[in-house]
Amino acid sequence: MEDLKPRTPNCAPLTPIGFLERAATIYRDSPSIIYGHTTYTWSETHHRCLQLASSLSSSGIQRGHVVSVISPNTPPMYELHFAVPMAGAILNTINTRLDARTISTLLSHSESKLVFVDQAYCALISDALALFPPETDPPSLVLIDDAAAAEESLSSSISIRTDFVDSYEEMIQKGDSKFQWIRPISEWDPIVLNYTSGTTSSPKGVVHCHRGVFIAAFDSLLEWGVPKNSVYLWTLPMFHINGWSFSWGIAAVGGTNVCIRKFDAALIFSLIRRHHVTHMCAAPVVLNMLTNSLDNQPLDRPVKILTGGAPPPAAVLFRIESLGFDVTHGYGLTETAGMVICCSWKTEWNRLPATEQARLKARQGVRTAAVAAVDVVDLETGKSVKQDGVSIGEIVVRGGSIMVGYWKDREATAKSMTDKGWFLTGDVGVMHPDGYLEIKDRSKDVIISGGENLSSVEVESVLYTNPSVNEAAVVARADEFWGETPCAFVSLREGLTRKPTEEEIIKYCRGKLPRFMVPKTVVFMAELPKTSTGKIKKYVLKEIAMSIGPKPSRL
Repeated sequence: MEDLKPRTPNCAPLTPIGFLERAATIYRDSPSIIYGHTTYTWSETHHRCLQLASSLSSSGIQRGHVVSVISPNTPPMYELHFAVPMAGAILNTINTRLDARTISTLLSHSESKLVFVDQAYCALISDALALFPPETDPPSLVLIDDAAAAEESLSSSISIRTDFVDSYEEMIQKGDSKFQWIRPISEWDPIVLNYTSGTTSSPKGVVHCHRGVFIAAFDSLLEWGVPKNSVYLWTLPMFHINGWSFSWGIAAVGGTNVCIRKFDAALIFSLIRRHHVTHMCAAPVVLNMLTNSLDNQPLDRPVKILTGGAPPPAAVLFRIESLGFDVTHGYGLTETAGMVICCSWKTEWNRLPATEQARLKARQGVRTAAVAAVDVVDLETGKSVKQDGVSIGEIVVRGGSIMVGYWKDREATAKSMTDKGWFLTGDVGVMHPDGYLEIKDRSKDVIISGGENLSSVEVESVLYTNPSVNEAAVVARADEFWGETPCAFVSLREGLTRKPTEEEIIKYCRGKLPRFMVPKTVVFMAELPKTSTGKIKKYVLKEIAMSIGPKPSRL
């Protein structure tokens, strides 16, 4: 056995880039991308990516350089997921909802060499680069022209074209379609640099390697059961964990990527019917928007939705599935490259009432096939909590899709991974008797009222069952007697003939929750503040609750 060792033929580095080569062979003439009136085949997409990689190499981009892109879900955004790594570089997708100061900080921190800029964001990038320190060389810019972007921005790409060294399509035209793309030396070589959304702290640069993304993409396809020639609608931003790694995964199954610049419920329903969409991903806030749309007529055929990013309220799951969507609930983080826990559905659950099915589906679930282990551990002892659905602990993960580490931050990397081999997610949850786990909160969002740990997520789930409530978030408010009590922030549905009062919302919760979990304060808002990825900014709500002051002492 000592002679049976890893050798060159049996240890080729794992990389998702090979998915594109394979797709160009098997699905050569099948549609790869549909965008408005434009359609590409997998053969064309393969050639375009090789040409772009060739131009990147010719322009001086080398192995290990960071290349950024700020763009909505368009063909160039998709192609860059292959073309940039094909040039040996590291792809950095920038959230289009960030402000100029944050983008400037990220570009500087990442040491980006080149930025591809959709024309709708020219002014934003110009403002970001203007904030660079005088002694720092800014990255070069490449313009992504798009006629569909004209209505999104008043800035003229022509007037500032001198700021760009090239255009996207010109780089493709100049490139060599027979370019020998630069393969990773090791499967641990970095492929992407993604910045966290910063819901609880400043954004951190998460580095994933070729191996991790390969595992994440394959694992998600397997768990979700994505067949060949699927039609995938890009409702999930590709800048959000690279579309949960489906930007590469759809190529592996020769699917069709239906791209859209921005979310619009009416457009979503139209595209689903026009292109016979089979799959899409969406955060719970998007599911809520679809159910509230005036175009939410029942579908002609089922569409599979993978949701995650925040615990979906059971009431929202019930409403979206009543339209004909088949929802799968997954859990992952920027640091896991996509889904690592999934509420794998059991056949016997189909016999349960719809409301009970929605409640079960709201749980995060069990580890996916390629994940080594998942657990919920006591925050103090580090030991596994009881599988009773009540005992709270931190969710920890171990597996091949976990990040390599944080960009230029050894301390944060070390803190996120324990000596016992766990990655600390920062999410608090419980383990149910059947082995399925459920998130209860972020560790920083747990409310301690009268010595009892209170899950804001549970209170929010009840609030979402109220027919008048559109959005809900619960944070702690100081209380002179209990220490902390729940403070609910609520936005109401449009078109209500009569709006509920604070006391009516509290009374509604009182009939569905233990007394200590009932909100003592309700604040109505036109819209809840959200991060650039659509998550509710609880830290902003905490500041508002703090400004209200402590609730007077009263039993």
